[in-house]
Amino acid sequence: MNLTLLLDLDDTLLTNDIHTFLPAYLQSLSKELAAYAPPETLIAQLLSATKRMVENQRPDLTLKDVFENSFYPALNLSLEDLREPIDRFYAEIFPNLRNLTSPRPEAVELVRSALRCGFRVVIATNPLFPRSAIEHRLAWAGLSVNDYPFNLVSSYETLHFSKPQPAYFAELLGRLGWPEGPALMVGDDLQNDISGARQLGLPAFWINQAGSSASPVGQEQPTATGDVGDVIPWLSTAPLETLQPDYNSPSAMLAILRSTPAVLDTLCSNLSTNTWVERPLPNEWCPTEIICHLRDVEAEVNLPRLRRVLRDENPFLPGKDTDPWAEQRDYIHQSGPQALRSFTAARMEVLALLEDLHPGDWQRPARHAILGPTDLEELVGIIASHDRLHIQQITQSLEALRNTE
Repeated sequence: MNLTLLLDLDDTLLTNDIHTFLPAYLQSLSKELAAYAPPETLIAQLLSATKRMVENQRPDLTLKDVFENSFYPALNLSLEDLREPIDRFYAEIFPNLRNLTSPRPEAVELVRSALRCGFRVVIATNPLFPRSAIEHRLAWAGLSVNDYPFNLVSSYETLHFSKPQPAYFAELLGRLGWPEGPALMVGDDLQNDISGARQLGLPAFWINQAGSSASPVGQEQPTATGDVGDVIPWLSTAPLETLQPDYNSPSAMLAILRSTPAVLDTLCSNLSTNTWVERPLPNEWCPTEIICHLRDVEAEVNLPRLRRVLRDENPFLPGKDTDPWAEQRDYIHQSGPQALRSFTAARMEVLALLEDLHPGDWQRPARHAILGPTDLEELVGIIASHDRLHIQQITQSLEALRNTE
């Protein structure tokens, strides 16, 4: 089974009571940085900056960007002022918090079994910590990144959204190139893990260690529940249709739309000038052409079309063949980074149109030259599918280019 398995870390793979761990972490960090700021001031600003990360909706800012833009100015310090002591804290002091946690042998077996089955395994922890802190906690769980080939480990350096936002889960899948086939989120937190994943349309397995009878509010019910050791046996007998994601709800579509610029931001962040314009095959688009295509379709097709549907009664929407624009507009000689910035700006306009709609607005009708009778929900679904298609395309292209280096 070609399954994508998203695994929460704390209290799923590693026993770690946040009510004990967080105060100890804050006390240790504030003590280490006491020469730079009073502990009570530092903790207050750390929590404030973390809150901003949790609330971030901007796909052009990583959580690290959000944190640094909030935390350091509030202390009248710069990143360079604290880089060395913070690096030293995570290298030398943070590991002492290990005794507040305990490994779960059944979690190690879960990961081993998943890898033996050929699953894509993602560490879907809330990305509010640096990568180094997450790697420490994985090692405490007996799941060192040096020993286990995880497909992705979420951290604040490259993620743009956090739990429980559905866009967080969409960003993870986008970073994998939007793999087709079954998927499952496994986690212990009903709000952060289960509700967020279900809003994207992902199946979700709730780790209910205490045997609680609580469940998410509304329709966001877990697909299954049990202990960590129950996940693989359940997967071996679960009907395949229960493991297929369903991205057709408005919440899922909006999450995909918000995640796409974020995924592109990460995929393209370190591309060389040559890679931006290199085609994997002569008849395939390079990264710059893909992003220019997304930019122009967003600004000249999607945005005007959605505005018409929301403004007019049952408008007629002409079809447009946008693929020839790549040659007609000479995309390959344009600036890829500038195209990405323009695409992101246009996408934020689209999201502003859609994110506060009343439920009935999603059924606003329109007449499409090719689709015939349609409505806003179907049109947005087409945009989301188009996003996923081109994320798959650019991921495959970059992989092909890396393999030819």
